[in-house]
Amino acid sequence: MIWHRQVPLKVLVFAWRLIRDRLPTKSNLVNRCVISSEAVVCVSGCSSIGSTQHLLLSCPTFASLWPLVRDWIGFMGVDSNVLSDHFVHSTGVSKACRSFLQLIWLLSAWVLWTERNNRLFNNIITHIPRLLDKVKYLSLGWLKAKKATFMYGTDRWWSSPFQCLGIG
Repeated sequence: MIWHRQVPLKVLVFAWRLIRDRLPTKSNLVNRCVISSEAVVCVSGCSSIGSTQHLLLSCPTFASLWPLVRDWIGFMGVDSNVLSDHFVHSTGVSKACRSFLQLIWLLSAWVLWTERNNRLFNNIITHIPRLLDKVKYLSLGWLKAKKATFMYGTDRWWSSPFQCLGIG
């Protein structure tokens, strides 16, 4: 289900590794004896172990993006604490809606991973509301790149993405 035709290949490969817990998170690097166990703390400074599960779903900093994304798209739901279940949270909706929700999930996970990397390697911190803006902007770009007739601009997209797609 992670193979989505409107998502760039590098993000799909990232998602494939993410779902299989094969990303170079601090906890995975400790398990492989690449870094010492003292270096396992999350990059957000929350003092938890920097695992994939923690980074995306339970870190007070990074996981705070998910409710903002849900509020933006107007999709109510309860997030699972299991990564694969968190991805497949769109049961009982139309195929077009499920496709859009999957695209947004993949993009949000990608934005969180790149933010983690920026914090870890570049010492650059982007606040979570700006990450939401990034999700909005990139989702519009991804959809426009694959759909020549997509005629909505940033303002309309940012306020009502389901209406722009004709699915809400």
